[in-house]
Amino acid sequence: MLPEFLIRAGLAGLGLTLATGPLGAFVLWRRMAYFGDATAHASILGVALALATGLPVGLGTLTVALSVAVTVATLSARGWAVDTTLGVLAHGALAVGLVAISFVKGVNVSLESYLFGDILAVTWTEVALVWGGSASVLALLLWRWQGMLTATLDPDLARASGIDPDRERLWLTLALAVVIAVAIKLVGALLIAALLLIPAATARALSRGPEQMAALASGVGALSVIAGLALSLNQDTPAGPSIAALAAGLFALAASLRRQG
Repeated sequence: MLPEFLIRAGLAGLGLTLATGPLGAFVLWRRMAYFGDATAHASILGVALALATGLPVGLGTLTVALSVAVTVATLSARGWAVDTTLGVLAHGALAVGLVAISFVKGVNVSLESYLFGDILAVTWTEVALVWGGSASVLALLLWRWQGMLTATLDPDLARASGIDPDRERLWLTLALAVVIAVAIKLVGALLIAALLLIPAATARALSRGPEQMAALASGVGALSVIAGLALSLNQDTPAGPSIAALAAGLFALAASLRRQG
């Protein structure tokens, strides 16, 4: 019989991969890998704001993630280099967040749980929040799938078909912000991007179409969660990094199989 904390961790991780699979595929197709990483880093400022104001941590991280997205979109429209803007926002917000948390009085919080995650400590309420957030993101992606896909593959064709690429990018940004908000407690700000990108990259090496890649990415993510938790239980390794490490191992295996094929 598995311990209850492990069951909660497994359910939370599997719920998260429902959204990170297809969302990670879009992140790769749009070459938004650095955006996802930068938004995750900046979410630490959201943790600090939430602790200082007494708001839920998920709401704080969601607010900061959306603010980063709007700021990047505004500055890039004015001619700013996107990679430079993301770098400044990511590291600046991370640094300010870490400093700000040290000034919050009466709050006993481990920064490691938000940097590297603490999936083994999730509660049933948090499991429900993860599944709810992932379900909403998955529903959004299914609703906007064709428009997002067309805008990603050929923006000119999208405009000719009456699809606004900027609007589809905004929907994708919103979905990314929601996933980061629900994932930060599980895998931490430093590992969220890994769970988004590595399973999608693995699926790209094995799939032959966008739908297949999105579904396979969720499957690879789910396998990484199960194997990572098993490794953590048996070898007493950190759960979040173990999940990311197993995902990286699956990517290496998929890349090797593709070269042999």
